[in-house]
Amino acid sequence: MDGYLRYRCLKEESAECALIGDSYEPSSNVTKGEGRRQSLGKRVTLFLILLLLATALGCRAAATKEPNSDACALALAPHSGNTPIDLEIIRLQDATLHSTDRSRAFEQLGWAYVKKSRVSFDPGFYKLAEQCAGCIASQNPDSPEALLLKGYVLCNLHYFKDAEAIARRLCQTRVAAVDYALLGDALMEQGILNEAIDAYQKMVDLKPGPQGYARIAHIRWLKGDLEGALEMMRKAAGTTGARDAESAAWAYSRVALYELQEGSTQNADRACEAALLLQNDYAPALLVRARICLAQNRNEQAAQLMQRAVSINPLPEYKWMLAESLRAAGQPNEAQDVEDEIRKQGPADDPRTVALFLTTRGEQLDEALSLARQETTVRGDVFTLDALAWALAAMGRANEAMDQIKRALSEGTEDARLFYHAGSILARAGKRQEARLMLRKATALKQMLLPTEKEGLSKELRGL
Repeated sequence: MDGYLRYRCLKEESAECALIGDSYEPSSNVTKGEGRRQSLGKRVTLFLILLLLATALGCRAAATKEPNSDACALALAPHSGNTPIDLEIIRLQDATLHSTDRSRAFEQLGWAYVKKSRVSFDPGFYKLAEQCAGCIASQNPDSPEALLLKGYVLCNLHYFKDAEAIARRLCQTRVAAVDYALLGDALMEQGILNEAIDAYQKMVDLKPGPQGYARIAHIRWLKGDLEGALEMMRKAAGTTGARDAESAAWAYSRVALYELQEGSTQNADRACEAALLLQNDYAPALLVRARICLAQNRNEQAAQLMQRAVSINPLPEYKWMLAESLRAAGQPNEAQDVEDEIRKQGPADDPRTVALFLTTRGEQLDEALSLARQETTVRGDVFTLDALAWALAAMGRANEAMDQIKRALSEGTEDARLFYHAGSILARAGKRQEARLMLRKATALKQMLLPTEKEGLSKELRGL
């Protein structure tokens, strides 16, 4: 595997990194281009209730005389549920109480909470995983296991700079593939792509496997190598399999997205089916299948799929797709209700997506620009730069918008929304020939755009 990522990414100018965090449990989010910032919502409320309960009752760990009893107690607060991961958490909590190796036991419990968060799309479980890391660190402040777990949590909660600091510390003190994976993830989200590629190269040199393959695929996609991205993401999906159904479902969902971008709707739908067979009602797969339906003008089916997806993962990205599907299906009142939710709740969940939503609809432009700027303090990837450029252009700040969109295009990412925004910004700046080129590129990938964006694209082309 030596040199493989570097050759394919740098020599062939390939593409991006999915936050498939992988320590003991390969993670998935999703969605990468997908907004991953989620408010802690009802889980935070439960989290605080459990903390009060742990304090009042001493919880089950009080008798262990842990230095950080609050963290240990909260991690062991009673859990319920009857899914396989819920039963595993309950089993690990009980095992932790009787284990002679408490650090190892809490480490396993922490990664179980990580898996629960991925499966349920509830970020509150990341906070419980963080308590496990705190409990381990209270016994051994320099524990690499605690640092890795905490770093992974921070990365998923979008504290990328803090996660990077932890990852660098781990990479200096030990040589482990998972440490370089975390470093690459944190760097990629901040837009430090060349260093991220180097980190991933070290990761796959140390330990080739599905987590590395997925990252290679994402890097290739970011660099504009769709064929290479498909090759590696198929390999990631095929080598993960049923042993980690959620991670395999995530990989198949990405395969579906790449297939749709390539124009192979039939193959995309098959990949969605594979994901849904592994993980019933898997929100990322439902999202891609809804995109396929919209591309085929099966709007009512798209709306039904997105209603299911939003009930599982109510992020602004999913709600925006639902609203677009409802409008396309002739249900404007229902769409308006969903859009009101995005305006009200979305900024706390995913500022970048809400900035794009508001700008695309041409409303609350000051708020949109503020949200886009807010996101640039956290991440600096091409999609964040694009969101900022789009908001600046809507505010009539063409020169600033041009600067940002050029930076967003600099990695060679082949993305329909990016091309559409670039073409629109170039047209406003009077660069008609360059604008036509970008808009034609967007047109070639229009199956990846929302209905409102397709309308905007057609309007821009007519204007030229």
